[in-house]
Amino acid sequence: MNFNIAKIAKASDNRCMEPLKLPSEEEIRTAVQQGEDATITLISSLLQIIVVQAARIQALEDQLAKNSRNSGKPPSSDGLKKPSKNRSLRQSSGKKSGAQPGHPGHRLEMSRQVDRVEKHLVQQCEHCQAALDGVEVLGIEKRQEYELPVLRLRVTEHQAEVKVCPDCGQVTRAPFPAGITQLTQYGAGFKALLTYLNQKHFIPLERVSEFCEDVFEHRIGEGTIVAANDQVAQAVTPVNGRIQQYLIETDETVHFDETGLRVTKKLHWIHSASTKRATFYHVDPKRGQEGIDRAGILPERTSNSMHDDWSSYYKYEQARHASCNAHHLRELDFLQEQYPQPWEGEMVKCLIAIKKAVEEAVARGLSTLPSKQIAVFEARYDALVEQGLALNPAPERPPGKRGKIKQSPPKNLLDRLLNRPVVLAFMYDFKVPFDNNLAERDIRMVKLKQKISGCFRSSDGAKVFCLIRGYLSTAQKNGVSALTALKLAMCGSPFAPD
Repeated sequence: MNFNIAKIAKASDNRCMEPLKLPSEEEIRTAVQQGEDATITLISSLLQIIVVQAARIQALEDQLAKNSRNSGKPPSSDGLKKPSKNRSLRQSSGKKSGAQPGHPGHRLEMSRQVDRVEKHLVQQCEHCQAALDGVEVLGIEKRQEYELPVLRLRVTEHQAEVKVCPDCGQVTRAPFPAGITQLTQYGAGFKALLTYLNQKHFIPLERVSEFCEDVFEHRIGEGTIVAANDQVAQAVTPVNGRIQQYLIETDETVHFDETGLRVTKKLHWIHSASTKRATFYHVDPKRGQEGIDRAGILPERTSNSMHDDWSSYYKYEQARHASCNAHHLRELDFLQEQYPQPWEGEMVKCLIAIKKAVEEAVARGLSTLPSKQIAVFEARYDALVEQGLALNPAPERPPGKRGKIKQSPPKNLLDRLLNRPVVLAFMYDFKVPFDNNLAERDIRMVKLKQKISGCFRSSDGAKVFCLIRGYLSTAQKNGVSALTALKLAMCGSPFAPD
């Protein structure tokens, strides 16, 4: 019988579904006639096929089961299918939705500074139609309307005098204001708006041009927008250098993340590093250690560094590592759905209990948990990991198999959970957060840019994007609006954090 199990297994590993060559009825009868050994060989080969196919089916089911709730996939990938039963770890507060009793509320208030007053006169009685022109005004009722003025570009003509000195006969010209260098040019405020629309809100070049024509009745070329972006990027390059140095030296926990996108049709990676006060982006062809090295922050850090469990981060042993427990909770949620085992739900409860204990301690003004409480949590955590490892032993290496052996998802997670000081870093040091959500929020805008534009057509465009986005994110984290920060950069005095 020409039944090549090795070939089928290899095809399955390579994710290419080749047609299976199953034994024919004649081959089965032949095997039976040849005796017990031939029959066992045939059945064994069929069992191997079942094992290979079962593994592949499980892998495909795992892919289908992953969504934004139990993996790192974005919510936009969930599609329109009805979400499964809610397994959220959040507990109901019992409060009704909306503002709670005692909430001060917010509304559009009357302004003391009025730009224009429009008076509405009473000319006749609305009841008997008598003339009221000369009647004294009893009172005034006021209502205010907030409205846009007519939006038009204002053209300022700068006229510099030229004089001839009567004493020496030399010509003297009045200097133009700083920044007025061309015969005609756009002002800093308008160019800042162009960059704001394109880089902050990801409106494509052509649509920014259309916006200007619709709103200002003035159409601009796409090259003008690109030039404005380049001007801002050049102005904020030193600021990004300061941000980079701050993220290397700060004692605050720095959050790291990375995401892929296409630059000139090739896969690149944007690496982010951020705190509550600063954000830095770096685009690189490499995701791993080479890209992290060129980003230039984690290789120099010695303080707390929060990230996911991407192995390249752990190559920098001088840093104090902390892993994202939001990732762990999502993976545990996935395992409970696809590989249900008792330890998984208990590990979720354990992590949430530690998180709650830390929050309560912080609220009481403590800087650490009591040593006895830490010991109890450690013992509980270690027992659950040991229970999981007992249920998920390491797979045996097949004869002749080289390289890393494929493990089950539960075993992969358990191997990472073995690194307790990293997983529970938030318990040992209250300056370390429970999760890496800050980095995920900072990297989310990169994915939004990718959804809208698809890719960057040049590496320079990707670098400009990183420079401007890091600058704007840092400015906003320090209470400076994006448009104000761009105007400052256009005027040559970009915002710089202390």
